[in-house]
Amino acid sequence: MKYFNACWLTIAVSVLAACGGSDEPELKSGVHLDALDTTTRPQDDFYQFANGGWLDSTEIPEIYSGYTVYHEVSERVEDALRTIVENAANGSNEPGSEAQKVGDLYSSFMDIDAINAQGIEPLQPRLKAIENIDSIESLTTTMATLLRSGVAAPYRIQIYPALEDSSRYTVYVNQSGITMPNRDYYLQVDNENFAEARAGLRPYIAGMLARSGMDAEAAAKAAENVYALEAALATVQWDSVRNRDPQQINNPYSMDELPELGTNMHWGESFAALGIDGEEQVIIEQPSYFEALDGLLNDISLNTWKQYLAFRVLDASGQYLDETTAAIRFDYRNRILYGQKEPEPRWKQGVAIVDRLIGEAVGKLYVAEYFPPEAKAKMQELVDNVIATFDESLDDLEWMSPATRIKSKEKLAKFLPKIGYPDEWRDYSTLKIVAGDNFGNINRAITWDYERDLAKLGTTVDNKEWGMTPQTVNAYYDPSKNEIVFPAARLQPPFFQLNADDAINYGAVGGVIGHEISHGFDDSGSQFDGDGNLVNWWTDQDRKAFEEKTRVLVSQFEKFSPVEGMYVNGELTLGENIGDLSGIAMAYRAYIRSLNGQEAPVIDGFTGPQRFFIGYAMSRKGKYRDAAIINRLASDTHSPLEFRVNGPYPNIDAFHEAFGTQEGDGMWLAPEDRVRIW
Repeated sequence: MKYFNACWLTIAVSVLAACGGSDEPELKSGVHLDALDTTTRPQDDFYQFANGGWLDSTEIPEIYSGYTVYHEVSERVEDALRTIVENAANGSNEPGSEAQKVGDLYSSFMDIDAINAQGIEPLQPRLKAIENIDSIESLTTTMATLLRSGVAAPYRIQIYPALEDSSRYTVYVNQSGITMPNRDYYLQVDNENFAEARAGLRPYIAGMLARSGMDAEAAAKAAENVYALEAALATVQWDSVRNRDPQQINNPYSMDELPELGTNMHWGESFAALGIDGEEQVIIEQPSYFEALDGLLNDISLNTWKQYLAFRVLDASGQYLDETTAAIRFDYRNRILYGQKEPEPRWKQGVAIVDRLIGEAVGKLYVAEYFPPEAKAKMQELVDNVIATFDESLDDLEWMSPATRIKSKEKLAKFLPKIGYPDEWRDYSTLKIVAGDNFGNINRAITWDYERDLAKLGTTVDNKEWGMTPQTVNAYYDPSKNEIVFPAARLQPPFFQLNADDAINYGAVGGVIGHEISHGFDDSGSQFDGDGNLVNWWTDQDRKAFEEKTRVLVSQFEKFSPVEGMYVNGELTLGENIGDLSGIAMAYRAYIRSLNGQEAPVIDGFTGPQRFFIGYAMSRKGKYRDAAIINRLASDTHSPLEFRVNGPYPNIDAFHEAFGTQEGDGMWLAPEDRVRIW
């Protein structure tokens, strides 16, 4: 149950270190003038005004499903990461050192000739274990064993702090096991936007099963069975909105109570295989799903379950195997589901694998070379100012009572900001990486990470641990730790510019700081106290007033339609929309506070407030292929990029003042209809 709010893509990048020199740099506006569309009035479509020049001149490369400012930064600096990894691969490294592990993991993946020669041979032990299943008990224990190696079964487990006691770790058991991005793809049969994904799934399943040795006819029949099984799972799964509610998913069960959900799961044997049989209690996030799964284990034939698991094994590992298998997987997983036309170059895939599996080993090398201390100091200043401004603004909330206001301030005072990189690095000394053993290395790294999580059980929660690597372009709020985290890679141009006027930084990165703080007070995060525990600290009247405001925001966003026939899900995206709206407003107040009563200079023809709003908008620029937009509308908690600007701005008085909007303008919203939450 990874319950922190991550607020962007995960793309490995590098901070530009060319910020130095002893001379004081000339102050710049930070506005990318060539990215503007000056033919569009900012009062009518601010997203197009701020980014239209870039949008109109930028094509999505065929190796991506979309192209955003984050991709743009990634491509500028990805070569630096490649250099770090390839230097490790080509160096004379001490056996067992992190450099050896980084280098050998990368070089083994790059040896495509050796990988092609193996074909799917590395999967044979798993496929043989599936073939030997002869009972429901052996089916469920095999599922559990596969899950430890990263193979998605109809459920998964995660180990995180307990919702009601954030000082200890517990096990969360939650629904999983479908191939398409969301249950809606299976259930909304009249939605033509899902048609290509549905039509392509059976051939994909058949193609993968054929790689295991099935003849074409048998594989096609098996694909029908597997598709029907996945559709049955989707039918009983909870939807994404319900899964966002921590109260709904907080369902503790003792080991003695688990049989109430059914006995076909063979809970004791399955948990022993998972290594969690010593736990007295687990959290079953979707109890009704597991009751239904218990029936499906009995009602669906053992043979179909075996076909399903064989497909899941191939699907989970296909990208790491020979080119034929990887191409089948790419055609469905990347092309059909996301619109990506060509695979990324192999070196990019290799860097991504190293980053994903032993990311902090790479991060340590990365930070030493590319993260200037000036950036961390400046970011700390921005964070402190935004937090102080939010604390002051709590006094101005007319809808909140003094009792809840006091609790809000107490929670804010306990916020833990983390900037750049962890104080303590992950220890990879027990992970074995062997030169030339591509699949073995990947499997050992996945299993090692699983066992590392198992070792947390029974220990006190480690608040020094990070949920992202320093080279991740992202930020997040974790309610169980009440922390806001800003990895080093997020703190670089154009998001964060040391030599630019403060307005652009308060817009581009201050908005992100405010966004993450706001997650502590959104519809979900507001249910946790300052110590990270799920507990109600609101008065009933204040919660009602809060929900009245959020319902208006839901209604506003549900009017947005980026592709014909589909609209933004205002409930699914509510937390992120609150984060955007409140984060922008919060960062703007912090920017004005930073001026200490002085008027900001006009630079490049824009006032300070105008540069602030341009700065935030240009940090959201990007475009996606239709398949990716459809995917995101169904499953992503974030609104599409244009609505992360044009959605919140009409609600912000300062925006209307900065650009002189009036009734009839596209961005106009009457004052009485504007939503202010925080």
